[in-house]
Amino acid sequence: MTAVCFGLASGILAAFIKSKPTRRDKGIMRYQGIIFDLDGVICFTDKYHYQAWKALADEIGVYFDETINNRLRGVSRMASLDIILERSEKEYTQEEKEQMAAKKNEVYRGLLQQMSEADLSAEVKETLDVLRASGAKLAIGSSSKNAKLILGRIGLGDYFDAISDGTNITHSKPNPEVFLKAAEFLGLDPKDCLVVEDALAGIEAAVAGGFDGAGIGEAATHEKVSWPIKTFADLKQIQGA
Repeated sequence: MTAVCFGLASGILAAFIKSKPTRRDKGIMRYQGIIFDLDGVICFTDKYHYQAWKALADEIGVYFDETINNRLRGVSRMASLDIILERSEKEYTQEEKEQMAAKKNEVYRGLLQQMSEADLSAEVKETLDVLRASGAKLAIGSSSKNAKLILGRIGLGDYFDAISDGTNITHSKPNPEVFLKAAEFLGLDPKDCLVVEDALAGIEAAVAGGFDGAGIGEAATHEKVSWPIKTFADLKQIQGA
């Protein structure tokens, strides 16, 4: 039964890819650039975010659980703090909020030291290599200000052609700024790039910026996603690589 379901899913993806009009129909690769969200796409740091936010929430006496943590995916640090403080009975000044966010980040960066190249799956690394070999430029589009640290820990420090992250944007997703910056850094138009996301806000950002979006996990359910995929390796089929 599992094999039948897998076969049907693969057939649907193949039929969707074949029917979608693309530049590859003219003998050219489908996308010139591919922009990846980091957390939840290239690697997984949710547990470290959760532990750091939980430590802060416990310290200030605000309830926090994994359901609330899921709302923080793809959201900037300060916007995440605002979500957590929705349950607080106390009002905080902007300076106090900035201090709390900095404390959370200090704990989080400490936890990231546990990461290593073992946190990069063989599937992701092999797929990235194939996509790059297809001639596509690869970039990171992440709201995280720790993107470069994470990439270094998992062995991808110098891998991508461009990195757009929380250090060069002023608006977090669903604003498309992080992806628009990534495309700019690659020297490409949004229409020539594919955004790969696991969060609904990420797909909304991609659509708002004029990008096609490949959604994995929760993002695959977004009504405006261009390519709903089940595994990271499905990107090879989309690219025709």
